[in-house]
Amino acid sequence: MDMKQVVTFLLFLVPLWACKMHKCYEDHELSDAANRKLMSHYPQPPEPLSTAAADTPSSCPLALYEQQLPQHINDRSVSPWRYVLVTMKDHFPSTYAEAQCLCSGCILIQDKAPPQMSNNYNSVPIKQSRVFLKKERCCDEDKYYLRPVRVEVTVGCTCVRVKSS
Repeated sequence: MDMKQVVTFLLFLVPLWACKMHKCYEDHELSDAANRKLMSHYPQPPEPLSTAAADTPSSCPLALYEQQLPQHINDRSVSPWRYVLVTMKDHFPSTYAEAQCLCSGCILIQDKAPPQMSNNYNSVPIKQSRVFLKKERCCDEDKYYLRPVRVEVTVGCTCVRVKSS
């Protein structure tokens, strides 16, 4: 075989081989297959108890700190956050909760003084890489396979010093 024949052969063989690497599922089988794979290979964190709609307005909850101490960690933080639901079509899980920072600065609490917002500090997101399964079409079929993909998800917020130039 000359080089041109080898290249032609490989161009034909590689896509065919790649198509046979994945188990293909009918559309109605995908959800069960994804759940099995997620449970065995890619465990998912528990979803938070409360979430807000992504398009609802949010504000820094200074007033909460003047009352009794809130129960949940996202409300007790000096860099509070809320959870919003995010939907990704053709992914499993298709909906997940993501943290959204509520303050630009951080809430300072000193002795008996009322809580104050300080812009000497920044509220910044904490990100975590999570694995989702993306629905992909199998070659020459009306079936699909599940491809693992990494997605950066905001899981909380923390307070940091402002960057200085």
